[in-house]
Amino acid sequence: MLTEGQVVVHERLGAEDQRLRRLVLKGPMALTAKAGQFVAIQVQDLALSSFDPLLRRPISIAGISQERDEITLLYRIVGRGTEILARAMCGDQLSVMGPLGNGFSLPEEGELWLVAGGIGVFPLYALAQSALARGLKVRLFWGGENQSFLESAGLSSWQALGIPNYLSTLDGSLGQKGLVTEQVQERLSQATSGGKISVATCGPKKMMQAVAELCVNFGVPVEVSLEERMGCAVGACLGCVCTLRDEMGNLIHKKVCQDGPVFRGKEVVWDETC
Repeated sequence: MLTEGQVVVHERLGAEDQRLRRLVLKGPMALTAKAGQFVAIQVQDLALSSFDPLLRRPISIAGISQERDEITLLYRIVGRGTEILARAMCGDQLSVMGPLGNGFSLPEEGELWLVAGGIGVFPLYALAQSALARGLKVRLFWGGENQSFLESAGLSSWQALGIPNYLSTLDGSLGQKGLVTEQVQERLSQATSGGKISVATCGPKKMMQAVAELCVNFGVPVEVSLEERMGCAVGACLGCVCTLRDEMGNLIHKKVCQDGPVFRGKEVVWDETC
């Protein structure tokens, strides 16, 4: 869907990291959006240029309000495109393609564990909201550099959900010192065999690989949200191809923008992907 979204909120997400932004868009894309999908935003108009930057910027959907026809996007300024996007002001109309991709699937019952590394937590918030609305028990495992980062990246919003938060920081300033995967492994080893657990993860590649391998070892289904540089965002340019293994063990190639960004963790061939 190619449409327009009106900027209704655009603000810094936290005081510590000046590059984090919260952007709320009002438009018809909210009606069909689901957790794990993304939109591709054109920033040319903001740059006052007809062709530069040419490519749209893909950003994961972090929140969905179908009642208000709004989606929330959380992003970090990392290059020229997002620097230009940061100029958008309330009332501006942005050209939006989406929602794109397949999104996460929700289990019918049991617990949903969300495992995030850094700003990989952003697309998991919409999933948490959907899971809680279905009556599922949700747990968050989130790792970051330090307390300041976690607070800047929206920790208070997660705490407001009232779900268990298992936090890890590299310097030990908040939660457990170390990697978030260490807490996941510890909790999986303590989980009773009668409990039905599903996992969704987003973050750095090595973290997601470790989470996927843990889940396979414990017999827990896991979905991963892959990140790759995208050109067209609709599957035409083949710039975001990843490698998977099918049910027969054959290597196959899929497009992150169209077939993903969410895949089953056991399918991903990590050494050849992204």
